[in-house]
Amino acid sequence: MAVTGNGPLAGVRVVELAGIGPAPFAAMLLADLGADVVRVDRPGGGGLAVDPAYDLTNRTKRSVLVDLKSADGPARVLDLAERADVLVEGFRPGVAERLGVGPAACHARNPALVYGRMTGWGQDGPLAHTAGHDIAYIAVTGALGMIGAAGQAPAVPANLVGDYAGGSLYLVIGVLAALQHARTGGSGQVVDAAIVDGTAHLTAMIHGMMAAGGWQDRRGANLLDGGCPFYGTYETSDGQYMAVGALEQQFYDTFTDLLGIADRAPARKDPARWGELREVVAARFRSRTRAQWTEVFEGTDACVAPVLSLREAPHHPHLAARGTFTDAGGFVQPAPAPRFSATPAAAPGSPALPGAHTRSVAADWDVPSLLGEES
Repeated sequence: MAVTGNGPLAGVRVVELAGIGPAPFAAMLLADLGADVVRVDRPGGGGLAVDPAYDLTNRTKRSVLVDLKSADGPARVLDLAERADVLVEGFRPGVAERLGVGPAACHARNPALVYGRMTGWGQDGPLAHTAGHDIAYIAVTGALGMIGAAGQAPAVPANLVGDYAGGSLYLVIGVLAALQHARTGGSGQVVDAAIVDGTAHLTAMIHGMMAAGGWQDRRGANLLDGGCPFYGTYETSDGQYMAVGALEQQFYDTFTDLLGIADRAPARKDPARWGELREVVAARFRSRTRAQWTEVFEGTDACVAPVLSLREAPHHPHLAARGTFTDAGGFVQPAPAPRFSATPAAAPGSPALPGAHTRSVAADWDVPSLLGEES
């Protein structure tokens, strides 16, 4: 039986050429939303040493094994591309072409194909063929330089800002926009999603604030970068932390009242006294545990929340009530997002083990060449 999926992308067929990082995550998101994603894995594996059974970026996908360096490998991928709506790859520029599965070869078989390319530096430019990782990409865009305390080294935000926000999500947006164009106009195209481009795009509001004189081009000196004492984190008596985001006056008033400093908090609108205000707030937070402060602020408009670990997060009452995390495949993982009223996504499936679905894909997509000698 053909895979139809659940969610708004049910019926959309996606070929993913195996890689690591942002391209697999983008394909995972498409699969979460109902697309039939077939991952083309290489024999022997590759990439990061993650047990495939726990690689959540491969959840709800199917996997076939194809050696692109073999004589008939490229032809098998082209057979898949001919029946697909989207192809996603994360090679360095020119690699897919050298392997025989670049945009020209795929469009010769399927002119309506959306060919999504995920790289750090983009398909052109002086660094296009240079190796890199998230931290370098966000460094040159100015994003990394904004994160961290004044007078200290920039803080590394895992690989969320570059790989996934500036990379994966922009690839998905581009692919879906190009898919809409292909379905209305009949022609496919190449989507060049570069992490540097997407990350730079994320800083649009900050650039506007800087041009207007409302943002200083340095760390820890601004309203949203930890420089403001009522937008930041504070240690509690048990060595945990609370996050404060009481920007608007009415929220700030609630915050200072519940914190117990309303009668002695320095004027919030006087940046010259922000240091004094920070000391007052910090001393008060150090007087109780995180659990105690959570109880004080929970359900109020003070805009204060406990800073939870990854293992703690699924147990937060609000996230638990919404089902933000789900227990699938025997362990806890984030549920698909966003949510749809008419076409809800199904619970995530188990990560695809390399080559586990060759026979089912060959039948469902009518690509007998995948079976090789078996066909």
